[in-house]
Amino acid sequence: MVSRLSGDNKIVGTKQVKRAINNSEAEIVYVAKDADKKIIDEIITICNEKEIEVIYVDTMEELGERCKIDVNAATAALLK
Repeated sequence: MVSRLSGDNKIVGTKQVKRAINNSEAEIVYVAKDADKKIIDEIITICNEKEIEVIYVDTMEELGERCKIDVNAATAALLK
């Protein structure tokens, strides 16, 4: 499932992911387990309210690599 992040139909970054969730554009949200708890708890809560699947990735570094970006990422989402 994480391999789908290598495509173009994604967004990376907490602000963009939050916006996509609130606009009903996110299909699946990926969250790094080692990200700041305050940040990811808010994203997870919104996903639960809107019934969006959340997939956990071990580290922010791994999530960044899976998204094909050169920096770490706390959250990412596949778009509908």
